[in-house]
Amino acid sequence: MADELISFRDMCARFDVTPRTLRYYEYIELLSPVKEGRARYYGPREIARMTLILRGRRFGFSLEEIRQWLLLYAQKGTREQYQVWIQLANRQLAELERQRAELDATIADLTALRDRTADSLKD
Repeated sequence: MADELISFRDMCARFDVTPRTLRYYEYIELLSPVKEGRARYYGPREIARMTLILRGRRFGFSLEEIRQWLLLYAQKGTREQYQVWIQLANRQLAELERQRAELDATIADLTALRDRTADSLKD
């Protein structure tokens, strides 16, 4: 089993996160490494959870939403977890679409203002 565990330093390097981030995820109970003295070791479960955490962050979910979703698996199993995931994903997709529309409008406004300013310099 020892060959399946990776060290704290290797976990940081593998996921390109700071030690502070990894310790924080442990503090808020997203991760539960094996501890030997002051050393921490991460197994396949923690590696999978870290993958999901980082993916969730990239999609814009809060750490609390991710924590609740991960807790659901232990409490109610995969099917319930998937159903909640679909609801979260639908809500987040709607939010991202709203943000994209807002960004598109901002880009259009800035482009128009730049073009008008450039035109005024031609005169």
